[in-house]
This record gives sequence, C-alpha cells and structure tokens, in this order.
Amino acid sequence: MLELSEVHVGYGRTAVVHGVSLTVPAGGVVAVMGHNGAGKTTLLRAAVGLLAPRSGSVRLDGQDVTRLRPHQRVRRGLAYVAQGQQAFGQLTARENLLLVADAQPRGVGAARTDEALDLFPALRGLLGRRAGLLSGGQRQQLAIARALITKPRVLLLDEPTEGIQPSVVAEIEDAVLALTRAGDLAVLLVEQHVGFALAAAARYVVLESGRVREEGAGGAEKEEQVRAAMAL
Repeated sequence: MLELSEVHVGYGRTAVVHGVSLTVPAGGVVAVMGHNGAGKTTLLRAAVGLLAPRSGSVRLDGQDVTRLRPHQRVRRGLAYVAQGQQAFGQLTARENLLLVADAQPRGVGAARTDEALDLFPALRGLLGRRAGLLSGGQRQQLAIARALITKPRVLLLDEPTEGIQPSVVAEIEDAVLALTRAGDLAVLLVEQHVGFALAAAARYVVLESGRVREEGAGGAEKEEQVRAAMAL
C-alpha cells in the first residue's frame, strides 16, 4: 500500500503540489488525472523520491519513506515507469530486460522475465530488435515489463498511453487489470486518457493547479462527470 498525506512539493521556490493526500491499496488502482501542469508528474516524482516534499509524508506498506532515496524505495517494493516510453535505444529489447533481470537472485530473473512477457506476448517476437526501432507502444510495454521484473508491490505509471495507438492502449489496460486481480500489486496511474483511467481504476483523483479538485470511485460510467470537472 502507498499512502501520500498532505504532500506539498515543487521545484526551487515554485510550489506545484499543495497538500495532496491519497491512498493506493494493495490490489487496487488509483488514477490521477488533470490537464498539463496540474501537478500529476510532480506528485509521482515525490512518491518515488525524485523530489523531496516540503511537508507531508509518503508511506509504503505502513513505513515512512519520505526521506529515503529512490533506490531505497525500489528495494522496499516501489517501481516507477516514467513518461515517454523509456528504453535504452541502442540495446535490444532482450538486453533492456536483462539489465534488471540479471540484478535479481539467481534463477529468479528469468522466471520474472517470462511472467512479464506473458502480459505482453507481442514482445517475445521482438526481443532481438533494438529498442530504438520499436514503436512507441512497444517501448512502453517494454518499460512496464522491465519494471515488473523487480516484483514491485507498488507500480507508478506516468502517462503510459501517451502517443500510443488504441490497440496497444487496450493491451496495457488488460495487463494492469490482470496484475491487480492477481492480488497484491498496487498501481498509481497518472493518465490523461480519461476512458482508460476510469476503466482501470477503483478510485480517481482530479488535480487542478496542484490541488485535488474532485475524487471518487472509478468506473466507466464516471467519464462524463470527470470530463466536466476537468473542463471547469
């Protein structure tokens, strides 16, 4: 479980997020939505430890991790997939996965890689291709698969559907739902694709100028309500 409590964070003297609180339960998805500049990515960066909150706290499985560095949070079960289909372009898809798999205990990395590829079977036929030659959707699947090899308890996804064709959006949504149905994984999803976010999430939060404008239970039937909130 991930819990952010009254988090205030920004860059230098510029405050961006103002007192945001949310809880992502084990086996659940919470979607954070809002227009560009609303503070969504800044909030994720505070959760993963790339930005230090000015006040407030970040708790992971009940333990305060507010002052821990990103790699320390990763060891405790946090994984972060940044915006922009991150991959090492000169390496093959297989080599991208091995960068993480080889750091796992002996015999564990290969098994976890297989599990991740089961979620994105199209990647199996692309393992020998350089990541820089993959489509944006394929690179995004690769980035998520690489994060899953660490067997996180909490997965942070920043705009996973940005610039991706609809068919791959559906595959990513199916993968996220399959992961959470399996039981223990919590997902904090930052997303502008409202339909995708609400279909995947049990709860949602809409940010505006770094503050919570609206929050509630997820579900496709909330799409019109959320779009109206974002239009105000």
